[in-house]
Amino acid sequence: MKYIDHGAGGDPDCLHLSEGPVPTPGPGQILIDVAHAGVNRPDCLQRSGRYPPPPDASPILGLEVSGTVVALGDGVTTWKVGAGVTALVPGGGYAEFCVAPATQALPIPDGMDLATAAALPETWFTVWANLADMGRLKRDERVLIHGGSSGIGLTAIQLAKHLGAEVLVTVGSDEKAAFCRDFGADHAINYRQGDFAEQIKEITRSEGVDVVLDMVGAPYMQRNLSLLRHDGRLVMIAFLEGSRGDIDLMPVMLKRLTITGSTMRPRTLMEKATLRDALLTNIWPGLASGALRTHVHQRFPLADAAAAHRLMESSHHIGKIVLDVKS
Repeated sequence: MKYIDHGAGGDPDCLHLSEGPVPTPGPGQILIDVAHAGVNRPDCLQRSGRYPPPPDASPILGLEVSGTVVALGDGVTTWKVGAGVTALVPGGGYAEFCVAPATQALPIPDGMDLATAAALPETWFTVWANLADMGRLKRDERVLIHGGSSGIGLTAIQLAKHLGAEVLVTVGSDEKAAFCRDFGADHAINYRQGDFAEQIKEITRSEGVDVVLDMVGAPYMQRNLSLLRHDGRLVMIAFLEGSRGDIDLMPVMLKRLTITGSTMRPRTLMEKATLRDALLTNIWPGLASGALRTHVHQRFPLADAAAAHRLMESSHHIGKIVLDVKS
């Protein structure tokens, strides 16, 4: 099969098309004939040597795919050969064939094409785990989502509105702000046009927010804490601008705040299966009906994975980036 090799790692130019053996599904796994693969920030981190795969995962990049089931491992009874699937995978997505745990695969939502379906698993698993489970966001609460126009951000807007929350987002341009409002955000703040914390205090009449979903990191920490109401929750999902800094933690005690965070890849199979089941019950019907959606900004041929990574790292995209593995 053809796959993208990143060799010893480095900048996007290290990515190149190579050939290798088709993987064999083990117990509890399915083999997918990959049509499309989603591109995510962790792929860029792994390429550059800052996010090594788990010991039992494929060293090939790629955490989400869509395609067709072509073989079943021992014990798999929930899928049939020929079924269309989209799946969260521990690695191996940038390839013509990929194995996935059967419990991390989901059916293609009715009416959705395979390219769009490939953009679903990584963001929906991540956002449900961090916003619904760890963030405990509920109806009539207020949430601040940083990076609102990213794949994670647009998914978080959709989930928050689905849960009945008021949504504020930060973005880096007026175009991205308009896109987020179209996706359901109640307020979109361009952080390049002033201090986002001051703008949010004005919007909320100094009441603040109940939950912050942050992917920026240390430079935003103090302002995030200042914006949280009593019993508020700060959920960290990335550190795009660093994880270290001087922070006054007194607001945590005075307002009984919770600071938490997680990564998806190290979670157990059982934990991910529980997330899959929650998505299948609560989200997949909305995707099938059109009440929930995603946005694919651009698609690239598999051989152009380097261009896809350059776009991801530029942050000039809105929503998701997808590789067309089979043209």
